[in-house]
Amino acid sequence: MRSLAAALGVRPTKQRGQNFVIDPNTVRRIVRAAELSDAGETVLEIGPGLGSLTLALLADGHRVTAVEIDPLLARALPSTVATYAPEQASRLTVVEADAMDTGPREIGSPTACVANLPYNVAVPVLLHLLEVSDSLRHGLVMVQSEVADRLAAPPGSRTYGVPSAKAAWYADVRRAGPIGRNVFWPAPNVDSGLVAFERRDPPATEASREEVFAVIEAAFSQRRKTIRSALARWMPDRARLDEVLSATGIDPRLRGEMLGITEFAALAGAARTV
Repeated sequence: MRSLAAALGVRPTKQRGQNFVIDPNTVRRIVRAAELSDAGETVLEIGPGLGSLTLALLADGHRVTAVEIDPLLARALPSTVATYAPEQASRLTVVEADAMDTGPREIGSPTACVANLPYNVAVPVLLHLLEVSDSLRHGLVMVQSEVADRLAAPPGSRTYGVPSAKAAWYADVRRAGPIGRNVFWPAPNVDSGLVAFERRDPPATEASREEVFAVIEAAFSQRRKTIRSALARWMPDRARLDEVLSATGIDPRLRGEMLGITEFAALAGAARTV
């Protein structure tokens, strides 16, 4: 990977959150932990960089759609695969784009996402992909350890917050193991972790996803306040808010971090009828 970077004249940049995985054992571990189908899947990879994880996914028999924002890296990836795994080159599709601007037209219908996500945009990228790609059933992503904790946190825990609740709308999310710093180039100043997700149906509600997410954002806008106080900006009419809370059976004295995605969905749904 270092030799390839030197040949391309590439240096990782902080601006794009680039920390390239250069340890072959780590990429093989990630592919195993992703629990992909033996029959082969269409895997979405965000930020393939120099292609170490891409090569491991292809070697395991999968088709890969790689989304890369860096033009130089995007254009070099097909050549890298053609050089190191020519028999697998036909199973690679490269999309030169910002992942936040992609949808089914650009990425097709992937069944899994396996990626070393750029740490500075990991949460919005993951939530965006889950929103725009209904075909995405499961995945494994590498993120900053602190972010992994937040994404997988259950209600009531210290790290539970907006990312946890929004991710729970789409999927069951869990921590899937730590990753050491020395497997990256350059080595980051933070620890990393793997997060696995499995798509499931969102909770039943008359409200839209946007309406539920508005409740989540309001509930965590003032973490130390009760849910009744925190939701005052979302629903300034206190009498109506009390009716909504009563209709859902939620104790108004609870704090937002004690509520799960089912309760947030219930609040948004009740707001439509009360």
